[in-house]
Amino acid sequence: MSNPDLQVLLQLNQLRRDIAGHDFVWQVLALLLCLGLAYFLAHRWLRWRREQAEPARRLGQIGARLAFPLLASGLVGLVCILLKPFMAVSLLGLAWPLLAALALVRAVISTLRHSFSDARWLSQGERLISSLVWLWLVLYLTDLAPHVIEMFERVEFRVGKREFNLWMILSALTTIFFTVVTALWLSSMVENRLMGAEKLDGNLRLIGVRVVKAVLTVIALLLSLSLFGVDITALSVFTGALGVGLGIGLQKIAANYVAGFILLLERAIRIGNLVQVGADAGTISEITTRYTVIRSGNGVEAIVPNETMISSTVLNQTLTDRRQRLVTSVGVGYGSDVEAALQTLIDCALAQPRVLASPAPAAFLTQFADSSINLELGFWIADPENGKANILSAVNLEIWRRFKAQGIEIPFPQREIRVLSGG
Repeated sequence: MSNPDLQVLLQLNQLRRDIAGHDFVWQVLALLLCLGLAYFLAHRWLRWRREQAEPARRLGQIGARLAFPLLASGLVGLVCILLKPFMAVSLLGLAWPLLAALALVRAVISTLRHSFSDARWLSQGERLISSLVWLWLVLYLTDLAPHVIEMFERVEFRVGKREFNLWMILSALTTIFFTVVTALWLSSMVENRLMGAEKLDGNLRLIGVRVVKAVLTVIALLLSLSLFGVDITALSVFTGALGVGLGIGLQKIAANYVAGFILLLERAIRIGNLVQVGADAGTISEITTRYTVIRSGNGVEAIVPNETMISSTVLNQTLTDRRQRLVTSVGVGYGSDVEAALQTLIDCALAQPRVLASPAPAAFLTQFADSSINLELGFWIADPENGKANILSAVNLEIWRRFKAQGIEIPFPQREIRVLSGG
């Protein structure tokens, strides 16, 4: 019988003896006490985090999933150390790595959820990662891991002048995965700090987050490749080929990315601005490094490439001043009191809460038409993103009501047909 098989047999016999003895009951009670105390402390900590400000709550999203397994594993490990001189602690020794593995899985998944909030594959990925971690933990506790590693090392193949085996590939993928996850976790912490800095411009915060995430991801990949034994200088051929590809086949994509950074740095266009680019008009809801999203009033979102935003004329109605002037026209009869009608138009505009008192609304006589005297009312609003058609409709409806109450006629074209007799 080999040495690993003998160790497995000894562990199974020890666990069987503990279950049959009185020490097993005390281990169960100690384990339940640790789990209950960990749940109580985690619950109290989570209640305290919910009472904090919004940035603190965002920062504690990952900690919310880690609070219970970290506290439970710490308490079980402490109790295991304290009770080991007096009694058998095989059950506690088994529970401690299981709880630590649970904390590790939740830490990885929470980091991925925070970094990729819209990714749907995380629900399946969480189960896969949990299964792999727990499977490897079972192999480690039963001393079967060396046999599995030896089996993977026997699967060898050659790529060029180098020899690889299956265990080497799996180790490299695991290293790359955990280094990238660590980089994403660090970038999420930087993102929380930058997004919480209200004094910093929004565009600068966005570009800072994207640059930090890209730099940390590249560093993590290079570091993991170095740990795997890949010479980083050999990547110069790849980077050269990538540069040629960008110069020949990816000109438009590269131009859009460069234009995206220019937009974020110049700050001529910001999220929330009311703009018009060609036939697309609406509010800017998102600015990425490749495209800009313009949401119109009817809910349609136009995805405009950043190169178009740079090379074409953009009508930004809220760049330096969010105030905007709206105009409506109405005709009155020739027998009406024009001066009273002009004052009524101004009063109708001031009756609306969204209309600004400064600059004050103004009414003008614009034309002596065939059937009416045309009047024009101009007024200013400070929130065009809340809609212009609704405020124009409210002003026009108020004009109709007051003209009707004051007896001011709003004429319409009329034609008279006279039939003359031939006699």
